[in-house]
Amino acid sequence: MAIVSDTSPLCYLVLIDLIDLLPELYGKVIIPQAVLNELSVPQSPERVQSWIGKEFPDWLEVQPIEDLPDVELGQLDLGEQEAIILAEHIRADFIVLDDRQARQIALQRGLNIIGLLGILGVATQRNLINFSVAIERLQQTTFRASPVLIKSLLERYQATE
Repeated sequence: MAIVSDTSPLCYLVLIDLIDLLPELYGKVIIPQAVLNELSVPQSPERVQSWIGKEFPDWLEVQPIEDLPDVELGQLDLGEQEAIILAEHIRADFIVLDDRQARQIALQRGLNIIGLLGILGVATQRNLINFSVAIERLQQTTFRASPVLIKSLLERYQATE
C-alpha cells in the first residue's frame, strides 16, 4: 500500500506519541522533500525535530519529485503541493492531509484522502488505541477541528472502546 503524507499529520502523531500507528496501519509512508524540510525547520516543535533528526524511522521514505509548476496548487504550502504531486505521480492509495483547501484540491484530482482523525479512527477500530485518550492528547496541542466533528467522532468510537 502506498501512502503519502503531508507535514501536519506527522507532527501531531509525534506530539501525541502515536507516530508508530502509521507503519502499523500502512507499512511504509512516503513523503516529498518539502515535508522533510518542514519537519526539520527550527519553527517545528522540538520533539518533532528530534524525531526526524535523531530517530528517522526506516518506514518513512523521502522521495524527491520533479519541480512541476501547478497553478492550481499555488495557494497551498510547499509541503501540501509536493505531497499532492507525489501522490498523483506514484498513484498512492491514500494521501494524509488535514488542511481543508488541500483536501478539496486533492479530492478534485481524484486522490483518496485520510486525515489525522481518520487515522485515529482506523486505529480505534483495530483496537490499537483508545480514541478518547488520543483526542484528549490532541486537544493539548495546536490541532484544530470542529467541536461538532470531535463530539460526533467521540460518540461513534466510544462504542468500540
